[in-house]
Amino acid sequence: MGGRATPARNGLEWWTKAWPLFTRQIGMWIGLIVVTFIVFAVVSLIPVIGQLAITLFWPAVAGGLMLGAREVDRDGVLGFGHLTAGFSKDAGQLILLGVAYLVGMVVAAGIAMLIAGVGMGTMLMGASGGGTPAAMGAVGAASVLLAVLIAVALLVPVYMATWFAPALIVFHGTGAVDAMKASFFGCLKNIVPFLVYGLVGLLLAIVASIPFGLGWLVLGPVLVISVYVGYRDIYLAR
Repeated sequence: MGGRATPARNGLEWWTKAWPLFTRQIGMWIGLIVVTFIVFAVVSLIPVIGQLAITLFWPAVAGGLMLGAREVDRDGVLGFGHLTAGFSKDAGQLILLGVAYLVGMVVAAGIAMLIAGVGMGTMLMGASGGGTPAAMGAVGAASVLLAVLIAVALLVPVYMATWFAPALIVFHGTGAVDAMKASFFGCLKNIVPFLVYGLVGLLLAIVASIPFGLGWLVLGPVLVISVYVGYRDIYLAR
């Protein structure tokens, strides 16, 4: 279930083919995204536990939204019940996916902070040893830049492993580990389409953010649907 390789143009088509699925039930799609945002915003206010809960449970929410996208794709009715559908279908595997995502994020952040800390320590030792401010500043900047680059390099595989995993779990009953493997290799086979997809998404994000961020009421649902369309394209070869 590693999926198939697709041409570069499909990265654009994941967006364009998501749009008709959005316009079929615009109001409900926007409502789902608004409710999700409000719930996550409120939960995030709880110190420590809030962010932890969001990280652990977002795959279940994503799985429900994937089920909703498929329902619309089949000319069915989208409803608020799809937000919680992931908690009643394969909930254990979806939460396990959240745990894996959390571990990946913590490892990436920890390694990046360690590298940045070593760089800063070197800078301070150099300064106390008579190093010039310019040289020490360069060491500090280089260490921070290196830490950021390493964090990105570590996070990309995490995102690849979790991008399609909720869909694979709810649609195929795949275990979390196998879903992450299939998602990772599906993304790996489609690096070029994903570059196109990402560039288009970046442009859309900029445009959506201009009118006080209100464009995200549209882009948010379309982004969710585009993940479903990408899954359908790569794993169902439709």
